[in-house]
Amino acid sequence: MNQPSVDVAPRLRARERVVVHVDSPAARWISALALLCAACWLIALLAHDHRHTHWQAAGRLGWSLTVLAAVALIARGIFLGRPVTAVHAAGAALFVIAGLGAHVLSFDVLGDLLIAGSGLVLMWPTSARPQPGDLARVWKLIEVTSGDPLAPFAMQTGKCYHFSADGSAALAYRTRIGYAVVSGDPIGDEAKFPQLVADFAAMCHTRGWRIVVLACSERRLGLWSDPAVLGQSLRPIPIGRDVVIDVASFQMVGRKFRNLRQAVQRTHNFGITTEIVAEQELDEKLLAELTQVLRESPSGAHTERGFCMNVDGALEGRYPGIVLILARDATGRVQGFHRYAVAGGGSDVSLDTPWRRRGAPNGIDERLSVDMVMAAKKAGAQRLSLAFAAFPEIFDAKQRSRMQSVFYVLIHLLDPLIALESLYRYLRKFHSPGERRYALASLTQLVPLLYVLLSLEFLPRRRRL
Repeated sequence: MNQPSVDVAPRLRARERVVVHVDSPAARWISALALLCAACWLIALLAHDHRHTHWQAAGRLGWSLTVLAAVALIARGIFLGRPVTAVHAAGAALFVIAGLGAHVLSFDVLGDLLIAGSGLVLMWPTSARPQPGDLARVWKLIEVTSGDPLAPFAMQTGKCYHFSADGSAALAYRTRIGYAVVSGDPIGDEAKFPQLVADFAAMCHTRGWRIVVLACSERRLGLWSDPAVLGQSLRPIPIGRDVVIDVASFQMVGRKFRNLRQAVQRTHNFGITTEIVAEQELDEKLLAELTQVLRESPSGAHTERGFCMNVDGALEGRYPGIVLILARDATGRVQGFHRYAVAGGGSDVSLDTPWRRRGAPNGIDERLSVDMVMAAKKAGAQRLSLAFAAFPEIFDAKQRSRMQSVFYVLIHLLDPLIALESLYRYLRKFHSPGERRYALASLTQLVPLLYVLLSLEFLPRRRRL
């Protein structure tokens, strides 16, 4: 493992102060020896049932299993490199005291569980705190990042940031149950990316965090390919493609664009008009109307979701570079709107989230997308990213393999949260498949990984509006 080039220890509250560092061969040897001793004691107890006048064999067995479980959990935490903080030590002590108290009250099973659980509490993974105060620094890096549709989505209230030594590059991440999940690719100066990743891996190593990368682009796979730098091996798993329109050459001509042209024409027949406004410049009247549309939208409601492919805080005016394109009917009433984020000094525009009223005329989403492409062309933008097409090979397959059929069923279990196939059918109308993206992870911990990734993407957060 490479040593970090700068001091990368995260800023900690007093109660998060590390009291014991376990990232050493000596700590691992001691934990392994303790685990071996506990296991040998249990084996000896089972092999030789010596009666004791004051302590029955069943009691000795119960205590031995409890101690073995606690030692095993502590040893696991040590081998993962998790430090012991003051709050963890205090929590573990409370568990032990509570367990002993439960035994005194003859709740032996509960007491054993509490004492065994003290090992889990002692080695519970630390977490990183969100850094909303770094938004200005992150926005400057987004402004100089081009060709990355996910760059604007580094802005999110719940994300943490790891910066290069000179602040010219950064990556966004969140932690959950001992995993540091990186959101997309690094932003800023490309020349600093390799050292940035090495420093981030070193920081994760000191905190006992295992690294996962979600939505890594194909061109950045090499950043995460060296186990000597990362301290672990990450396997790339393809999860889909960007849908990126070259705005300079985009034209709705030819048979393949017929469905798109027809959808757009229907909105013209309904008298739909569009306009573009900056989110930070909304007046009170328009803000109130758009808030109503958001709440009436099937995807709006009162909560928001997402991690690496969206920006939170819709209509709050919290983030720079956010624009809205509105669709009004013939009476001037807003029927729907799309939210876009800008990067690369205006060279790249990315769709965040679409909203529309229930019962709005068909074709509004297509009309808003097409009109935004035309507006981006006039503004001198180079690329417009509509969304992310997840698992296109599965949806396009006419005869799915057995494994593809299983994944197809599993994907549709998520329909109440996000209808991936319907989204893909919409995106396919634009015929603009882009770069493939990957999830990078070690598959030895598949179950906790699924929990971490699904909870980050789909766990609802309350809207402020």
